[in-house]
Amino acid sequence: MNAEQDRLDEARDPKHPWKKWGPYLSERQWGTVREDYSESGDAWNSFSHDDARSRAYRWGEDGLAGISDDHQLLCFALSLWNGNDPILKERLFGLTNSEGNHGEDVKEYYFYLDATPTHSYLKYLYKYPQRAYPYDELVRTNRGRRRDEPEYELLDTGVFDENRYFDVFVEYAKAGPEDILVEITVHNRGPEAAALQLLPTLWFRNTWSWGEQVARPVLRQAAPGVIGASHPDLGERYLRAEGATAFLFTENETNTERLVHVPNRTPHVKDGIHNCIVNGRREAVNPAQTGTKAAVQYQLTVAAGASATVRLRLSDAAPSGGKDAALGPEFAAVMANRRKEADAFYASVIPAALNADAANVMRQALAGMIWSKQFYYYDVDRWLAERGAGPFRPGHAPRNEHWHHMFNADIISMPDKWEYPWYAAWDLAFHTLALTLVDPEFGKQQLDLMLQSTYLHPNGQLPAYEWNFGDVNPPVHAWATMFTYRLEKAQRGQGDLDWLERCFQKLLFNFTWWVNRKDRTGSNVFEGGFLGLDNIGVFDRSAPLPTGGYLDQADGTAWMALFCQNMLEIAVELALTRPAYVALAEKFLEHVLWITSSMVHAGGDTGMWDEEDGFFYDVLRLPDGQAQRLKVRSMVGLLPLCAVTVFEGELIAKTPGSLDKVRRFLLARPELRAFIHDPVTPGKGNRRMSAGLNEEKLRRVLTRMLDEKEFLSPYGIRSISRYHADHPFVFQVGNQEYRVPYLPGESDSGMFGGNSNWRGPIWMPVNGLIVRALLQYYLYYGDDFQIECPTGSGRMMTLYQVAEDLGRRLSNIFLRDKKGRRPVYGDVEKFQADPQWRDYLLFYEYFHGDSGAGIGASHQTGWTGIIARIMHLFATTTPEQALELGKSAAVRETTPAPKKGTRRTGVVQRAG
Repeated sequence: MNAEQDRLDEARDPKHPWKKWGPYLSERQWGTVREDYSESGDAWNSFSHDDARSRAYRWGEDGLAGISDDHQLLCFALSLWNGNDPILKERLFGLTNSEGNHGEDVKEYYFYLDATPTHSYLKYLYKYPQRAYPYDELVRTNRGRRRDEPEYELLDTGVFDENRYFDVFVEYAKAGPEDILVEITVHNRGPEAAALQLLPTLWFRNTWSWGEQVARPVLRQAAPGVIGASHPDLGERYLRAEGATAFLFTENETNTERLVHVPNRTPHVKDGIHNCIVNGRREAVNPAQTGTKAAVQYQLTVAAGASATVRLRLSDAAPSGGKDAALGPEFAAVMANRRKEADAFYASVIPAALNADAANVMRQALAGMIWSKQFYYYDVDRWLAERGAGPFRPGHAPRNEHWHHMFNADIISMPDKWEYPWYAAWDLAFHTLALTLVDPEFGKQQLDLMLQSTYLHPNGQLPAYEWNFGDVNPPVHAWATMFTYRLEKAQRGQGDLDWLERCFQKLLFNFTWWVNRKDRTGSNVFEGGFLGLDNIGVFDRSAPLPTGGYLDQADGTAWMALFCQNMLEIAVELALTRPAYVALAEKFLEHVLWITSSMVHAGGDTGMWDEEDGFFYDVLRLPDGQAQRLKVRSMVGLLPLCAVTVFEGELIAKTPGSLDKVRRFLLARPELRAFIHDPVTPGKGNRRMSAGLNEEKLRRVLTRMLDEKEFLSPYGIRSISRYHADHPFVFQVGNQEYRVPYLPGESDSGMFGGNSNWRGPIWMPVNGLIVRALLQYYLYYGDDFQIECPTGSGRMMTLYQVAEDLGRRLSNIFLRDKKGRRPVYGDVEKFQADPQWRDYLLFYEYFHGDSGAGIGASHQTGWTGIIARIMHLFATTTPEQALELGKSAAVRETTPAPKKGTRRTGVVQRAG
């Protein structure tokens, strides 16, 4: 145990609210669906970055390196001004979807350096140019570039030339649940002294301007160097500021005069501090020193190569009449202790086998997971009502009109708090893999949240994301639920069966929704639309097909097979102590057999499995009854490999009649066993396996997947085979040609916004699923099953070794190679060579299929953060510990140790 683990245990008790304050501010509230009240539903343009400094938000707040309470009533963040920018730097800037040649994209450099799960210690870095920020140049240049051209980045503008920038480090340390220390250190990296206005800002979310009778909170100067904050729900808080030049007060109210030329309802408005600092309008701030938004003004001049530090403290302790020691020696002692405690906590999480570079990668990945928490507030019924729509007045809203039941006001793990500042259900399931390394309880809460009645639709559908809650994400919630349960069981000696049972009951609704809504013909072959894979298909799979007819989706059916296997796992676990679930376990076993057999052969002469190619494809079924496979070798065809789960046989041992029922079921339906792995045949340790692929099909798919000329990259498994670089798939519909080439980097298509690409790059979540699948197969086949890896290399590996090799390739994206370069940063020399940049990690949305360079959203630690779980997995000392990720039940037997002389490298060293 360590101090941070003690705090995690204490946080289970509401009397010790260690998590009440955290990094819960969004990094972009503008341009979101929640803030869009336009007739057209054009969220990006109805509330722009330029509007954000002047317009009060309705549903949340954003800021730079910010924190808030867990209802986002009171917020704290940085504002900065270098004397040259046209606006105060209060929030991160980026391009909208229409401005970027590859969709929306943040154009700033900031890093989540450290974080503990109770937020007792947080560290953040923002790199702020000393020259004027090139807002117009970034928009103009990117807008003029084609999709096949690289994006124009902030470094490309020259604004960081000669190192003329500030490194602004922000550290938070909690002396107690309601006592937060803030230390801001500004380093001048440039060749000359430079001036900076540093403006730590405290404000209330505007809850009083929306038609309800809500008491207005107030900020005031409570004492010299102290801002007092009074809120009817939050109570009293005090921000102490060391050595401040001045306090600047205004109101968090919209400047209607600037935006729509209507007189303001208050004399001081949201952009008052901006107008005071940048435009020199002193009257823009309140001389009475009260308001709902206030900044502490520091006018700094920092010498070349030097630094300046300021201290603040936000707490519920009122200032005393005498000398206030809150910013004195005790401050330094608490800050130093929290840093040491963060080190001790991560020493207990990060395997000692990892070298310093790998440990740094893993720690920053986990820090990013914690920093990506956000208070997400969206009352959909009220939002629709404000647009004139209601349950009995459909057709007045551009989206989400069937989701009136939703009321979200929770701390949720976000994919990326700038590019995707809204939750996505399937992303969230993957987030729990990394989150549970540091905070299993929070992981459980996140999974539970999506199943609450204020999220889950009454018909059983899980909400997808705010742009369209009714869209369909892959059904991975049950898998993440079982993973989290197994993890807690391994750590604590017993799992939370009551939690598992509650989740299972709600997941039954979701499973039923899938069966009733997405199995068009009742033949256990599933659709689902894009299913999170954006442009991977020949057509937009969420739109009507240009050919008419419909698709049998190999990935949709594979996802459902895995969902069914996971539900079977949960039912078996519950049935071991709660016999009422035995019947459900038997039912799910029958169902998974139907789905997996349909996946391999969907009936007729044209199934998804292609015997000649040894691969799975989507099947286009035309209105005239004809059918053909769309032969794109993609992740769609690899996902059936992932539909595998191994069972230990505890239920069979306890209820022998269950196995007899399975045998009778299969004997009566020999066609089911003809195409899939026989679930009755025992494997290593007398285990059984549910899988769509028998050994022969498994070898054929693996041979293709492990071929470096196809899917296997030095950095993981590509989303589309490299074969299509020279042989693009082409499909003709009338005069229209549909083409799918291998695109290892950015997309050349505008499909789904054009801001992601599944036609070649490496995606961490599906690679994680492949690792899990390989470990599952290894549990069943053991060391007897070996495969050539890479294909054609002559090197034979067990499936465990293949999984380990894949984990090493994925880790190599972030680790320094023999030349000291990180593939994630490609040919960007600033990140590769500069000591002030090269060890700060960004966890991108996806990665170049050949070079490993980061692409897409730059801060999607969300599901890319599972690299921490993968690094942890293969840095363990024994295979049975590593198999915790892949196994479906606690392994009772001892997994064979590596043969004598076998070197277990994990990710201690890079692959050669």
